Amino acid sequence: MENILLIGAGRSASTLIDYLLKECESNNWNLSIGDADPELAERKGKGQARTFKFDVKDEEQLHNEVAEADVVISMVPAMFHQLVADACIKEAKHLVTASYVTPEMNALDEEAKNKGLVFLNECGLDPGIDHMSAMRVIDRIRDNNYKLIGFESFTGGLLEPNPDDDNPWQYKFTWNPRNVVMAGRGHVQFLQQGKYKYIPFQRLFRRTEMIHIPGHGYFEGYANRDSLKYMDVYNLKGIRTLFRGTLRRPGYSKAWNTFVQLGVTCDDYKMENVDKMTHREFINSFLWYNPHDSVELKIAHYMNFEMESTEMFKLRWLGIFSDELVGLDEGTPAQILEHILSKKWTMTDEDNDQIVMWHKFNYIDDKGVEIQEHSTMVSNGDDPVNTAMSKTVGLPLGIATKLIMKGEITTPGVHIPIQKEIYDPILDELAEYGFEFIEEKLEPKVGISD
Repeated sequence: MENILLIGAGRSASTLIDYLLKECESNNWNLSIGDADPELAERKGKGQARTFKFDVKDEEQLHNEVAEADVVISMVPAMFHQLVADACIKEAKHLVTASYVTPEMNALDEEAKNKGLVFLNECGLDPGIDHMSAMRVIDRIRDNNYKLIGFESFTGGLLEPNPDDDNPWQYKFTWNPRNVVMAGRGHVQFLQQGKYKYIPFQRLFRRTEMIHIPGHGYFEGYANRDSLKYMDVYNLKGIRTLFRGTLRRPGYSKAWNTFVQLGVTCDDYKMENVDKMTHREFINSFLWYNPHDSVELKIAHYMNFEMESTEMFKLRWLGIFSDELVGLDEGTPAQILEHILSKKWTMTDEDNDQIVMWHKFNYIDDKGVEIQEHSTMVSNGDDPVNTAMSKTVGLPLGIATKLIMKGEITTPGVHIPIQKEIYDPILDELAEYGFEFIEEKLEPKVGISD
């Protein structure tokens, strides 16, 4: 009997596990689930999978478990993927992950090819479905001998709109909170109309783009750190515009920019007296000393906000001006901010999340006419377990695993899902689950030259 090993049973693995249990029953496969929390693994395995306590840093346990598998799915924190990958190389087992390919992972490409192993990475939502859905359209444009001149792509993990919700940010953590807090660090680079553009981190949340998606309203997008790396990944040499970004509800970025400008997203030093610090004292630590002005007034002056502005309302709603203790013994500014935000931005049983993915393609057809095409996917979660994030991360991983087990994905080496062999069957099955992209062509512009 063939075996699948899943390492990591966290929040984003719920839908993946349900999918694998169904496929294992249909195909007479075995599923093993290892997690640092054995009770979590047992609960999600529903008595249909072998579950056990797992320590990815235990080399002997790791290699013993990998040796018994045919395909390994790694859902551990990104820093540990290489340990799993090295074990898969040594034991000659296929590997699937949702995480970005690192230089260390890429270094295993030749050995994976020599051993006939598929190492498929970036096969979740973003990265994952974004690659597959974009490449399907890009390949179609190329197959028609059209010239692609612009590609923009945005993805957002958001809250499903709820008229009864009083959250003015219309946002909560639906994925890794640390990634949200650290989004304002590092510089941004992209290509616009043939010109290389750069945004320093302190300007990122002031440089947003408004996007309208019919039937779903307006969103604002801010740039991801490095769009230029997709020039090689998607083979886009000669393209004039290349931009990837993140979606939020309108007004989010201007309010979030407060934290960036204050410096509270910094993560390179630890603050003093954190165990005695209140929310208000934390924010006040980054403002000038004035015994007569309130913290609220100092922030409003610093950011040039009106005291009754929507931005100040958002900050008040988060509770950053309260006298509540932070609740940490120590921490960097970014860690403290994340902890404070988690008190209001952790999803409850009343919340459903929403995934929005939107691509824009500009190309010139064989008649010299410029065409603009949009491709959109919107998905809502079902409940706090079967979230849109869990489904859009887990299902592509599960489908890819099934295809490798059945010998339908066979090209060896370290890959991301940009080949038709991979993306076509995964996208087709995702559509059966309701994850379908709506494609729309806009009115053509006549007379556009190269």
